Amino acid sequence: MDSTTSPQVISACIAGEEAAIERLIFQYQGGVYRLALSVLDDPAEANEATQETFISALASLEKYQERASFKAWLYTIALNISRNRLRKRKTIAHLNIALQALFRVQVQKTPSPEDTIIQNEKDAALWQALNKLGDKHRLPIVLRYFHELSATEIAEILNINEGTVHSRLHTGRERLRIELEKQPGFTGE
Repeated sequence: MDSTTSPQVISACIAGEEAAIERLIFQYQGGVYRLALSVLDDPAEANEATQETFISALASLEKYQERASFKAWLYTIALNISRNRLRKRKTIAHLNIALQALFRVQVQKTPSPEDTIIQNEKDAALWQALNKLGDKHRLPIVLRYFHELSATEIAEILNINEGTVHSRLHTGRERLRIELEKQPGFTGE
């Protein structure tokens, strides 16, 4: 046991004597704070960790075994509390990074009013161009790109060969490209 921390002081602290508690805190507060600060590198959080250390130590003071150094026992509590706070801080930091990334993705997915107008104009131009195609080429394109069906599924639906589906998709895309290039200001972006 530390020579400066007598069993009588510890017994008085367990009994709830305020003077003994104040003396114990005063004696170790600076060292506990410096330890917490060295782990946390944040004065405000180190101060909170110091307070939490003394609250925890006083609550479990009856479990203190006198054969161990009181200072070592107290510093172990301080170190554990500081490490837990550091882990929580890192977890919160990772969570914040994840949330910020998610927020950026959501912001990117939410177009501006100008982008919405531009996209609506492009969609209208695309539908106009599609409607200029005959059913033979329009239906495979609509089924493939708007309903995300495979060439095999399109072949079944239209009752044609799969090779014919590929051919009609190719021809339909070429005709769409030519038709869209006629549109003023339309870029396929």
